[in-house]
Amino acid sequence: MTDSSQQDDFPVSRKTTVRGSRHLSREKVLQILAAIDGGDVERDVAFRHVFFRQFTFDAKDAPDGTRILHPDEVHELEADVPITWSNDDVEYARTVITAAESGKESSTALIRKHAQNWDFERIASLDIILMRLAVAELTTCQEIPVKVTMNEVIELAKRYSTDKSGTFINGILDAIIEELKSTDSIKKTGRGLKP
Repeated sequence: MTDSSQQDDFPVSRKTTVRGSRHLSREKVLQILAAIDGGDVERDVAFRHVFFRQFTFDAKDAPDGTRILHPDEVHELEADVPITWSNDDVEYARTVITAAESGKESSTALIRKHAQNWDFERIASLDIILMRLAVAELTTCQEIPVKVTMNEVIELAKRYSTDKSGTFINGILDAIIEELKSTDSIKKTGRGLKP
């Protein structure tokens, strides 16, 4: 039998933080884009919730459209580790989310065009969101190489979507990238020039 002082030393019970990264920031961007896709959650609310763990718990304190969690869901958050973000990672996230939202119609049109052999309505919604994320990053983040964007989005697809999503997204994005390059919509500088 253990005493309470030994339980206090158990590593899982210690409060700790994790340092953010571009990879983790991209994952959080996906979560935000998925949360706001249906229009039920506002972008700023989702951003504060996902990046900074700011929640509204009590319905009487929550303005319409700002409540994300119910009180009985709060206990699940204790397993989450707070993330310390750099200003660059937060700025990256804001840039990509804004670009994905403002370019939603044009990126959806690109996806439809290059998914001609697929019934668009049957494509997993998360796959569409991932491809919108990729288009936004490709066209707004000049310092990120095209190959990095492709690899990261495909990894997210393998982790969060269907078994075949990575292969499907790879094929569609290859065609989209070729079109974006031909119209000079992808402009890379510095590190982004790497193949």
